[in-house]
Amino acid sequence: MLSVKGKWVLVTGASRGIGKGIAIRMASYGANIILHARKKENLKEVAQEVAKYGVEYKLIEAELSVPENVTRMLSEIDDLGVQVDFVFNDAGVQVAYRKDYYETPVSDYVTSYYINTIAPAMICYHFLPKMQAKGFGRVINTTSGIMNEPEQAGYSASKAALDKITTDLGSKLTGSDVIITLADPGWCRTDLGGSQAPNSPDSAFPGMIAGAFLDDKKSGRLLHAQDYTTLSLEEAILKIQA
Repeated sequence: MLSVKGKWVLVTGASRGIGKGIAIRMASYGANIILHARKKENLKEVAQEVAKYGVEYKLIEAELSVPENVTRMLSEIDDLGVQVDFVFNDAGVQVAYRKDYYETPVSDYVTSYYINTIAPAMICYHFLPKMQAKGFGRVINTTSGIMNEPEQAGYSASKAALDKITTDLGSKLTGSDVIITLADPGWCRTDLGGSQAPNSPDSAFPGMIAGAFLDDKKSGRLLHAQDYTTLSLEEAILKIQA
């Protein structure tokens, strides 16, 4: 299995939910972690968990709804002087559930697209050329299987757009050792998913981190994390690459 020990991993939305789980599990495999949240103080708990594995970590804050802040964040990451080999674009927002969906305001789309689509796209455009230049890298974009719910139009549309960006980029990367993957955690009981969700956040693993360990030079695929809940990471990788 591909080793991530000593490599640097960027996880956006790392302060809670699936992002927090990604950061801790990648640290458990020996990876160093760049933890992102809106505010650094929100990262205290996950930083403590990551530190238990004896790895290095950095904290970085940015409000991803503002493109200029995303640009600034990327510059700050470059200034850290570390080589980012793995990126998990996990930060996301579900702005509202509109029972009267014909009254969905434009702002639902604007906010959703800035955070769920534009910010991860900017991050991809920043790191993928660097990964291609050195001949190695992994990007995993968190998506959603939500469908047929106009009540959540801004969220679902923004994730569908991220899917298209990811698969289009994947068409250019397939055959190289720079792999981009979509990962859908399923409906989990997180702050975003809500308390009525049927799945625990732990059920999204190892599926949500498997894309970092793939080594078959295939990009643009979608991993449904709930398909791998009962498997070890090694078993999940074998199943994906079969």
